[in-house]
Amino acid sequence: MSHSKFNSHRNHCGSTAHQLSRRSFMGTVGIGAAGTAANMGLVDTLTSPVLAGELKRQQKNVILLWLAGGASQLETWDPKPGARTGGPFASIQTSVPGVNFCELMPKMSQQLSQNTAIIRSLNTKIADHGGGYKLMETGRLPEPGVEFPHLGAMLAHELSQSDSKVPDHIEMYTSTEGRRKGTAGFLPSRFNPMFLTNSMIPENISRLETISDVDHQQRADLRELLAKQFQHGLYSSGVASHNSAFERVRGLMTSDHLFDIEKESQEARNMYGPTQFGEQCLIARRLVEAGVPFVKVARAWWDSHGQNFETHRELCADLDHVMSALLDDLDQRGLLENTLVITLGEFGRTPNINGSLGRDHFASAWSCSLSGCGIRSGTVYGKTDPEGQTVVDGEANAGNLFATIFSALGIDPEKEYMLGSRPIPLADFHCEPISEVLT
Repeated sequence: MSHSKFNSHRNHCGSTAHQLSRRSFMGTVGIGAAGTAANMGLVDTLTSPVLAGELKRQQKNVILLWLAGGASQLETWDPKPGARTGGPFASIQTSVPGVNFCELMPKMSQQLSQNTAIIRSLNTKIADHGGGYKLMETGRLPEPGVEFPHLGAMLAHELSQSDSKVPDHIEMYTSTEGRRKGTAGFLPSRFNPMFLTNSMIPENISRLETISDVDHQQRADLRELLAKQFQHGLYSSGVASHNSAFERVRGLMTSDHLFDIEKESQEARNMYGPTQFGEQCLIARRLVEAGVPFVKVARAWWDSHGQNFETHRELCADLDHVMSALLDDLDQRGLLENTLVITLGEFGRTPNINGSLGRDHFASAWSCSLSGCGIRSGTVYGKTDPEGQTVVDGEANAGNLFATIFSALGIDPEKEYMLGSRPIPLADFHCEPISEVLT
């Protein structure tokens, strides 16, 4: 589908709570005051430290912790101790009275009342890796002939700034198991991810060592000089577009330091720990702090058809420590208020334990977490039966979850993209957000 057929409508949900968003503020300034900016000193106002700080404070960001392969809800957010399906682990009291997590999540159990909500009642029905991944990354079932954008691309499109010099959408997936790359679908290619696999430093982003700083700057100066000569001619629109693209590339090239954790203090690095997942989440914090709207960090491999309990003992220890450190770090830096942290996979695990002491794929009653921006702390939404086999209260599907995510960020989930003459809402048709987990 040609990108020229893509348009968007309805830039915000209309709530008074979002009237002073950075996007709407800048749009209002650009449209309504462009002709009088010089006389009113608006340029000086926009560059003032106070306003710059306020705009940065209102910038929304998302970190998705992708639990690739499907983590067990019974060994994380929805334990069933003592039940036939419960497994060997005990449950522990969280910081919210009457709510328990699995004992493998001691640090996150204390985060619940501070900044986190749990949804225990997802019923997404698709329990194979390929189908489950597509559903939980797009929020809707696939259709022939339509490539729907993934969550990261949609959020990058909605949250990024047109003049941004940092990447819009970054995914880190260094494991080989289940590795899948997000896509912008029918959205502009700008919103495809910068996809990092074997290294945490993007390839080909740095200046070649054979080109000195002086040469690099002189080449940029020459390009700018030539562009100005064309700027007032017949090619002004094309030159403006080229200038914008060039400046964005230069910005991306200067972003390489964001991926270097050596820039962080030893104390900060110790906080996250020495694991690869910890280092990647530290990078994710550095990225959102610099204005990257969407970062996905995959932690694999949760597909525990055999030895489920040993697998989760190891993986949950990493998740519990790193996720808790990430939330604390974001909070201490004043970033958590406007950063939404999501833990999600393609599905959960079966309550029934198979002959290999494993849990198989299960999409009928499973859990995820939401923390930070727009989330009502301490909320546990939905309920499963005593064995975890079915949802008995508050059933939610992928579309409901996506509508909740968009709403938490101040984005209207009913906003429509136009694919030719066909309207496609951000969250699937007739999918309402889960208001109970939203502030």
